[in-house]
Amino acid sequence: MIDLKLLKKGLDELTAEKNLPAAKVQDAMERSLAAAYQKEYGEKGQIIKCHIDFEGGHTSFSQIKIVADKSSVRFEDEELADNDERADLPRFNEERHILIDEAKLLKKNAAIGDELVFPLDDKDDFGRISLQTAKQVIIQAIREAEREQSNEEFKDKLNTIVSGVVERVERGVTFVDIGKASAVLPFEEQIRGERLMPGTRIKAYLYGFDDKERGDMSIRLSRTHPNFLKELFKLESSEIADGIVEIVHVAREAGNRSKIAVKSNDPRIDPVGSCVGQRGTRINAISNELHNERIDVILYSEDISEFIKKSLSPAEPSEIKVFEEEKRAEILVHEDELSLAIGKGGQNVRLAARLTGYKLDIINMDANDEETGDRETSGEDLLLGDDNN
Repeated sequence: MIDLKLLKKGLDELTAEKNLPAAKVQDAMERSLAAAYQKEYGEKGQIIKCHIDFEGGHTSFSQIKIVADKSSVRFEDEELADNDERADLPRFNEERHILIDEAKLLKKNAAIGDELVFPLDDKDDFGRISLQTAKQVIIQAIREAEREQSNEEFKDKLNTIVSGVVERVERGVTFVDIGKASAVLPFEEQIRGERLMPGTRIKAYLYGFDDKERGDMSIRLSRTHPNFLKELFKLESSEIADGIVEIVHVAREAGNRSKIAVKSNDPRIDPVGSCVGQRGTRINAISNELHNERIDVILYSEDISEFIKKSLSPAEPSEIKVFEEEKRAEILVHEDELSLAIGKGGQNVRLAARLTGYKLDIINMDANDEETGDRETSGEDLLLGDDNN
């Protein structure tokens, strides 16, 4: 026996507790009762729907049949070749389909794909197994409604920074409480060497939703995304947030070192100073958030030769030869500048190449031609990264 008063009380409690629309919770209840009816009284393949009238104090059930013909379903007696396109059509089932000719006898303007509704006998006595099925359906429906609401709430925060508290870490994957939802920070999106412990408050870049996942794993976060660095500067620098200063390009090796190219849309504003802040307060705050990542702020220039020169900071190239058609440049440096230009493990020239979009060859001007056979070069085989935007 279905107690609608008790069901209504449950609806109100779920609506308040989960902060979900009443219509979604009622829909979940109706789907659960339809599943119980199907389990207890229905036939295989039937589409059952339920409607709960709380004001009238009763429930009603109906069977749905889809109008079909040979173009939308296939029949048992049909012999189809393996390459026949109709082989992919659903098999006709009289419990869920009704042929167009028969449908038009019931509804003159019936068309293929329409749904016809057939009332069923009202039932309110379900067995234990049927009620267990209903319980599973309603739990799943509530989870789906929560997931949809979370996505709706956070879709406006897509491509921005969110703050949260680390809930737990499982096999390298970090789960973060970001308020009314839980998000996932995959291992590959975490800064290498950074240990995130439960209870730690962090910031992360919300870059997408994964609809293939269930429940609270749909919101995806990153701390390695180049745009995370851009958004952090927006938080620290009002000039960047207001669009007066613009971050043109970013090249990043998360947790280690980054280079950003900036320009000012107001000649009175120093773009580099706007990023660094007084006594380095702004850039130090960002570096601390990124596990002490070193950040080089470069003044952007339309002159590619000048831009490449600045991107190689702290090195001071003596001469730069640009080959625009090849998107390549030769950087001539004295021997005492060579290690600075290349950087530890080639990092400085690698980041400069990503920042500028050019392949950069570092050439030692002081190399002995007889000993080397030519000029000493390094960085010839650098591959450009895809994070230079």
